Amino acid sequence: MSTVRPILTITGSDSTGGSGVQADIKIISALGGYAVSAITCITVQNTLGIQEFYDIPAAVVSAQIEAVVNDVEPGVVKVGMIRSVEILDVIVNALTKYRPGYVIYDPIVYSSNGEKLMEDNVVAQIQQRLVPLCSLVINQRLSAHGQHNMFSSAIAAYLSKGAPMQEAINEAKGYVNSQLSRQEGLQGRASELYHEFLDQVTEHFRTNNDVAFYADCLNVSSRYLAQVTRKISGKAPKNIIDEYVMNEIKQELRVSDKTVQEIAYHFGFSSQAHFAKFFKKLAGCTPSEFRKSK
Repeated sequence: MSTVRPILTITGSDSTGGSGVQADIKIISALGGYAVSAITCITVQNTLGIQEFYDIPAAVVSAQIEAVVNDVEPGVVKVGMIRSVEILDVIVNALTKYRPGYVIYDPIVYSSNGEKLMEDNVVAQIQQRLVPLCSLVINQRLSAHGQHNMFSSAIAAYLSKGAPMQEAINEAKGYVNSQLSRQEGLQGRASELYHEFLDQVTEHFRTNNDVAFYADCLNVSSRYLAQVTRKISGKAPKNIIDEYVMNEIKQELRVSDKTVQEIAYHFGFSSQAHFAKFFKKLAGCTPSEFRKSK
């Protein structure tokens, strides 16, 4: 049986483990391969999507590749996330210089949530300069990126064990199908958290309209809470809080005999003027005008 040679994965880091270097190492290891890596980009992301990119300087990417290739001589190179022409230069130069047995490119143009990860000029340069050096390019249109990542990593693993290309592809398809039938992937708690947030607003809206207060109640960051509410409702947490308060105020103005000042204090406003300013900003009229119109 052929000796298993290391697989070099050149790609980004995915905090969720659904793709990127984390998934590559996991899949390659599960299939008996040995993965080494060069990271091109660190992402800040969760199940709701990518919030930020931190691109690794091209010189550092080059140093990672050189250190690994000179030492362990990987027989297969898998290329994933490339976000700049400078990093493309590094990868093309390394592939041209070292000429590994197989080069597999998994195009990462869009994330699984539809976010565009590469500029058009980078895509064009990849098509002209990287694709001709590849043994296999995965067609990303077929399914979600996470599945392609699994498929291409599995192909790399089988190739590293000496399988011919077509056999590696067939084995990888079988592996992906077996995995998809028994796993659903990482699931976040966005829906559950969103409903917990609404419950908290219902309970505390008279005394608290600060997003940080509700985030603390739910033991999450304000930023994550905002990601959840925007993903599910398209609204920021503050908008949801204010809308709920407004609906309650309008109901009070419709059915109560309390004065506007009494209602203002009842809803936790420091003054009638503050209350009127808040109401007019959201309703387009003063509380008194709203009451008269009803």
